[in-house]
Amino acid sequence: MLLAVDVGNTQTHLGVFENDELVHEWRASTDARRSSDELALMFGEFLGLADLSFSRQISGVCIASVVPRSTQQLRDMTLRYFGFPALVVEPGVKTGIAVLTDNPKDVGADRVCNAVAAHHLWPDDPVVIVDFGTAIKVEALTAKGEFLGGAIAPGLEIAATALFSTAARLTRVELTAPPTAIGRSTVTALQSGIIFGTAALVDGLVGLVVSELGGRAKVIATGGLAGTVGSHCKTIEGIEPTLTLIGLRLIFDRNAEVA
Repeated sequence: MLLAVDVGNTQTHLGVFENDELVHEWRASTDARRSSDELALMFGEFLGLADLSFSRQISGVCIASVVPRSTQQLRDMTLRYFGFPALVVEPGVKTGIAVLTDNPKDVGADRVCNAVAAHHLWPDDPVVIVDFGTAIKVEALTAKGEFLGGAIAPGLEIAATALFSTAARLTRVELTAPPTAIGRSTVTALQSGIIFGTAALVDGLVGLVVSELGGRAKVIATGGLAGTVGSHCKTIEGIEPTLTLIGLRLIFDRNAEVA
């Protein structure tokens, strides 16, 4: 079994694959202060929920991380508690896609994993990936599997927190869509602006990216907040919440083949 680990700035997404099937998944808050021993305690508790452990069944660990301190602690934790090194998605790792940005080494591991999975799932189409995480990332992928780059905007929670912290009379509201765009109260007006406003931002960016790809592309959403906003976006055709984990599995398999 493979343990796939996607470390974002806000959340860490864990998944266990048995062959090609994702059989277990969990989410935890990302905390860069956690030591390798603290991570082992957290991982051990999650694995125990599925009757797994460090010494049983897990035969590989693949990591995508945008938090460097957590990356090193995860490397140490894997080697110490699983007894073998983790495969970390970084420059030099075989992915099967071409990164055509100005500085390929600067592209985050999560973006690479999403592109790998998207090209695997839709191999004959250009794909636009909308990742709703700490930041909103709109990525462009050609039908040949070439990662061109994209756009990065403030995420839903970042934008909402900035608004609530700088406007004295506006208090935090639940991040859920109101029944109508015209809010009849301050709460629903805020919800409309945050949810529908984010959806409009995404639709605008996606429209520009699809146009630059030639006017046709499959548009897929992923990320922890995809379900909150994605259904209100006119341009998004489907939601794949485990896209990054799928990419991690594919990258692990491709590197195992050449090991």
